[in-house]
Amino acid sequence: MAPDAEEEEPCAIVVMGVSGAGKNTIAAMLAVRLGWAYEDADWFHRPSNVEKMHSGNALTDEDRWPWLQGIAACIDATREAGGHGVIACSALKRAYRDGLIGEQTDVRLVYIKGDRDLIARRTSLREGHHFMPASLLDSQFASLQEPGEDEHPIVISIDASPHDIVEAVVAKLGIETNQDNSRGRGGMRGSPNSSPAREPS
Repeated sequence: MAPDAEEEEPCAIVVMGVSGAGKNTIAAMLAVRLGWAYEDADWFHRPSNVEKMHSGNALTDEDRWPWLQGIAACIDATREAGGHGVIACSALKRAYRDGLIGEQTDVRLVYIKGDRDLIARRTSLREGHHFMPASLLDSQFASLQEPGEDEHPIVISIDASPHDIVEAVVAKLGIETNQDNSRGRGGMRGSPNSSPAREPS
């Protein structure tokens, strides 16, 4: 698979998708593969958001904006410091992605795309270990606005294994990996890294 020649080498990668698509797993594996830092957007949630999701209630845009602003600040700090990082974030709506990435050509978007029924089965298997009930999956898909071509996303199906998905993303990016460089020294900046919460959307 040829790399996207028109894209400059990224300093940050946002791995998006609905809950249950595997974005956290893929983002963490991709960070290891590249030798970059890993961040989970769930770590940026306020306690009130976590409590709301534990109660089975979907977050509103008003709930999300401070959360998204914190993630965007982390990405900006990483760029300014010359670091490299991969962040798993639902980023379901175009407005959210515009806030996170905007016109920054050195921040790439990876969309983990999956069939609703398959994701529902996966989500049901981990209920009790994740604070988003499977009952909220419909709200996830209702909110989802798939990235358009102008966002230059790398779109990968969840049908493949996590390893194959990561390899496909690396091939599309066309950048060096952890096996032959050590650029992971400069990681993401500004993450709270303090909460075990998991982002549901």
